[in-house]
Amino acid sequence: MNIITKLLTAIRGGAREIGEAVVDTQSLRIFEQEIHDSKANLAEAKQGLTEIVAKKMAAERQLKEVQEQIAENENYAIKALEKNDETLALEIATKIASLESKAETQKIDLATYEKNADLLKSQIQEAEKIIADHERELAIVKTRNSVHQATKSVTQTITANESSIGSARESLERIKQKQQAEEDKLQAGVALKKEMEGDSLEQKLKASGIKQEKHSAEAVLARLKSK
Repeated sequence: MNIITKLLTAIRGGAREIGEAVVDTQSLRIFEQEIHDSKANLAEAKQGLTEIVAKKMAAERQLKEVQEQIAENENYAIKALEKNDETLALEIATKIASLESKAETQKIDLATYEKNADLLKSQIQEAEKIIADHERELAIVKTRNSVHQATKSVTQTITANESSIGSARESLERIKQKQQAEEDKLQAGVALKKEMEGDSLEQKLKASGIKQEKHSAEAVLARLKSK
């Protein structure tokens, strides 16, 4: 009974691990999709900002035109007054009042565009920062996950093929031993050849000082001194 309980516990543990692995995998995909969607929304926001800035520029241009018209008509009104033409001056003043009212409305629109543009710029900058942080975090998690998977795969391979790997190592050691034995044989053959040809004895005599070189520098110098 105890064994069955342990088996059921192991099965539940394995199922939990598989479930967590599926959830983790799906979480990465969901996170990637959220980043993708956020980038799409950010692109739309930038397009909206472009449109607002364009309207702001148009409002600035229109306000400038109205202000120029006001200044122009003020000059006309002054000239009409200089000629004592009150009627004409009043007509021009009426037009100026209408232009000033229009200019006030344009100023309000312009201020609204400027406020919205500044707010949207701030939101876009914050969104870009958040997306960059999320992309960096996702890259780190994916890299670590790849390393863990690779390590796990290597460990499983080594564990599964432990006997074959051990046999391969033994074969490698045998090859090294055979190579060393061949090198020893070659060196022994060279040494034996020299000994059989008298080279070894010749070297031993010279090393002991029993036999000296006839044409050595010492022999030449001794001969010259005797003369």
